[in-house]
Amino acid sequence: MDDQSHMRAALALARRGLGNCAPNPTVGCVVVRDGRVLGRAVTAAGGRPHAEPLALAMAGAEARGATVYVTLEPCCHHGRTPPCTNALIAAGVARVVVATRDCDPRVNGQGIARLREAGIAVEEGLMAAEAEEVNAGFFARIRLGRPLVTLKLAATLDGRIATHTGESRWVTGEAARRAAHALRGRSDAILVGVGTVSTDDPDLTCRIPGFRTTPLIRVVADSHLRTRLTARLVATARDMPTWILARPDADPERRRALTEAGVTVIGVAPTGAGAGLGVDLVQALHALAERGVTRLLTEGGAQLAAALLRADLVDRVAWFHAPAIMGADGWPAAQAFGVTHLAAMPRFVREATRPVGEDVLTELRRAA
Repeated sequence: MDDQSHMRAALALARRGLGNCAPNPTVGCVVVRDGRVLGRAVTAAGGRPHAEPLALAMAGAEARGATVYVTLEPCCHHGRTPPCTNALIAAGVARVVVATRDCDPRVNGQGIARLREAGIAVEEGLMAAEAEEVNAGFFARIRLGRPLVTLKLAATLDGRIATHTGESRWVTGEAARRAAHALRGRSDAILVGVGTVSTDDPDLTCRIPGFRTTPLIRVVADSHLRTRLTARLVATARDMPTWILARPDADPERRRALTEAGVTVIGVAPTGAGAGLGVDLVQALHALAERGVTRLLTEGGAQLAAALLRADLVDRVAWFHAPAIMGADGWPAAQAFGVTHLAAMPRFVREATRPVGEDVLTELRRAA
């Protein structure tokens, strides 16, 4: 029970790092000896320093002979920081409890082997499922070459996101909007379509003070660079990273003007899955992963939702339901995307359902 409680504390620390550590995983570490917690840390903003050396520094000389609880296998390779295995060995710890292995091929069991070679007792697998969920984005980037994709929807009970006139503010209440900002705070980047930018002129920021320490990357799928130079996203691009996914042959003058305003324009092929948006979403997500994005929140309209679902790119769904019914003349949460048989529908497993003010949030994951 002591092992479990200390690992639970390490996992709570790791969750604090979501949205702040990309491209690195977020790791929680707790150092314990004789029942006393001597040090605790989470991976620092930007992914360094790592959690283990921070927790060991807090423990100091008392770390010798201690047990260390870490949510992910300690790294054993030299990058921008020395290997965490070296820090653990140098500190003289007696035992390391690892929740789950690091799937990065530079580690993947080698960190555990290095600790055992040094005479440190290592146990692995404690609360592994919880640890894998915390770093599901990091694992997706390594294994799939793309970020973990969460589709956020705010709709009525009958799945409508706007009236037939386009009015959409606000379908859900203030508490639901705050919860949606918390989702932004735990993500590395947020993706919308150019239609949303044109209609709503959003900021796409996390407006919960102190929730995150690194800026949220704003991404727009805009194949022909139709985003206005006067849009809020462009006006603030020098202060907050703003990327546009566009066709390589998009207007070079528009590209130049946006680039001069501080926007990063990423060339993406116009063909393949998701071509309804004008850019290939599969290639787009690979491009985002190459730039370090591990957790992507999508908040676009019905066209973006349909394109992601059609391409089978949705891993999680966060659906806010308002206690209201709009009727069939309202805009649907997802446009038609070619489902002709029930067996072809994307299916999800409900993880949790909870009230958020007057609304209800249902969280789902991709069915196995």
